Amino acid sequence: MARWARGEAEIEELIAAGQLELVTGAQADGSALLEQARKTAATAARLIADDPHSAYVLAYDAARFACVALLAQQGLRATTSGGHYAVERAVRAQFGDGFRPFGALRRRRNELEYPHLPSDTATAQEAGRAAETAQRLISAAEQMLSRISFFG
Repeated sequence: MARWARGEAEIEELIAAGQLELVTGAQADGSALLEQARKTAATAARLIADDPHSAYVLAYDAARFACVALLAQQGLRATTSGGHYAVERAVRAQFGDGFRPFGALRRRRNELEYPHLPSDTATAQEAGRAAETAQRLISAAEQMLSRISFFG
């Protein structure tokens, strides 16, 4: 299978391990996911001052939707066993270190969702940076999505 010009070995490994699966039809159209990324990012931006924790989590979700849109457009979807980490590995393998910030967002989101201390929460400044990062990833995904063949 030579659909993935860059990162082919990593994608094939993730598929073989059951962390990514192939999809077709409407599931292989990333445009709706990209639109969801935009909406979620806008919601995150509105919450930064009043609820930084939720804003951070939503900023992460927006970035994840953008990454998932890229994978969907190629006929790929993370499985339950692969989860968000498989999304991170796949986009970095294919689209390079420009998507490295997604991994940092993912790790911090996990810390916020499963805190060691009750006081472990996001600040407004941190949530603002996360929202900016998500917006950059969405913009990058928008540019790339138009160049990826739809596998529907």
